[in-house]
Amino acid sequence: MNGLNIRMTQPVQPPTDSEVAKWIGNEPYEYWKQVENLIEKQYPNIFSPEWLFGGKKHGWSRRYKKSRSFCTFIPEKNQFALLIVFGAKEREKVKIIHSSLSMYTRKTYDEAKTYHDGKWLFLTINSEDVVEDVIKLLEIKRKPKK
Repeated sequence: MNGLNIRMTQPVQPPTDSEVAKWIGNEPYEYWKQVENLIEKQYPNIFSPEWLFGGKKHGWSRRYKKSRSFCTFIPEKNQFALLIVFGAKEREKVKIIHSSLSMYTRKTYDEAKTYHDGKWLFLTINSEDVVEDVIKLLEIKRKPKK
């Protein structure tokens, strides 16, 4: 981090929407709201997103989880990052759609580290193409409600 604080690290209370918007910037916040609305629409009444504080190093993140992790929104200075962890079976499904993902998402996925609990994909959401990729990837994590 080179001494620069890119995460929201004030431990007093979770950030408000307006604080997130100010921290990540207008365009990233539009993507944040777009992905948030997409989750609410495709997975109605499934998730109760919760703010988690990961200490001074990791700061605040907003986790979507129902029995197991779905995704985590990470507000970073001037950008919106999303974390999705794929287990072994999910990684097999990603292989099927891999070629349909944007070059950025494919490269980021291919370079993501695989740990004992899965492959940790940390995506910066910075275009409509990446939002479309996120839709496909989240559908692998959990089928949307019809």
